[in-house]
Amino acid sequence: MMKATVYHGTRDVRLETVPDPSLREATDAIVRVTRAAICGSDLWFYRGVVEREPGERTGHEFVGIVEEIGSAVRTLRPGDAVIAPFAISDGTCAYCRRGLQTSCEHGTFWGDDANGGQAEFVRVPFADGTLAVMHEGMRENDDTLADAATLCDVMATGHHGATTAGAGNGGPVVVIGDGAVGLCAVLSAARVHRAERVIAVGHNAERLKIAAEFGADDCLDSHDPQTLERLLELTGGGAPSIVEAVGNEESFNLAIAAAAPGGTVTYVGVPHNVKTPDLRSIFLKNLNLRGGLAPARAYIETLMAACVAGQIHPGRVFDSRIPLARVAEGYAAMDERRAIKVLLNPGA
Repeated sequence: MMKATVYHGTRDVRLETVPDPSLREATDAIVRVTRAAICGSDLWFYRGVVEREPGERTGHEFVGIVEEIGSAVRTLRPGDAVIAPFAISDGTCAYCRRGLQTSCEHGTFWGDDANGGQAEFVRVPFADGTLAVMHEGMRENDDTLADAATLCDVMATGHHGATTAGAGNGGPVVVIGDGAVGLCAVLSAARVHRAERVIAVGHNAERLKIAAEFGADDCLDSHDPQTLERLLELTGGGAPSIVEAVGNEESFNLAIAAAAPGGTVTYVGVPHNVKTPDLRSIFLKNLNLRGGLAPARAYIETLMAACVAGQIHPGRVFDSRIPLARVAEGYAAMDERRAIKVLLNPGA
């Protein structure tokens, strides 16, 4: 028997004793979790905004050690340290071959079939296609494992935002949102794409300090009524590249308003509260609207190399590191904005 996090209702998640996972298909692997994370998107069901069934497992970000493999697994061996992206993919379908693993024809997501990542062990379907073997340099200590854990989702998603917005194409980049994804988008724009200027927009002073550490040249308060005017001033009338990493209508329309004509607005904040976006401005300004669900698996090797080279250290977004046994406290801390992102250690 093992410990796993189980959803019971609004603001009610519990660590419970459940059966150990076992191999079901020849393509499965069993992974012992060494670090897991709580994601900002987990707060949607935690707060009751998105419905889930009581009894479902939680968590879609984890790294760990392969304990057992099915007979058809070819690229992994027991003992391998691995990173699990937030989506399961077979690695062979037409969409996977195009680098769109989140659209895999046979894929699914963690939490389905009693298979959540905030646990001691996880069964991984399509292990060859899903898991990335961790570089040795990322296995060294708690900080490098924290870096690895961001590649499951938030760093890959932030990088997806910066990449699809054209952060490496010249001109300033504006990132709206100071959550973990927004901070990682700043890091990608500044340190991976080496944008000439990066402007971070958020409303939490401590988080904006991290944005500055990650390479933001300017940090603006989104609650300031002069923010749009200041953005237009700093960008010479609008930025060619905007990353929207919040997911509400106000931030989405700020992104549109701050974009230069012909520019690109990428949205990687899950758009739960965007009902009437400013489509007329998108039309009149000839804006490109991009982004969406990040194919994290497509980016992991590139981002691992950047971590090992010391180019980026995205694990800084984990400002709370606690044992898995305190997972309910971690959810509450993120819900109340006392923590940016929580890292869970099943072995602590």
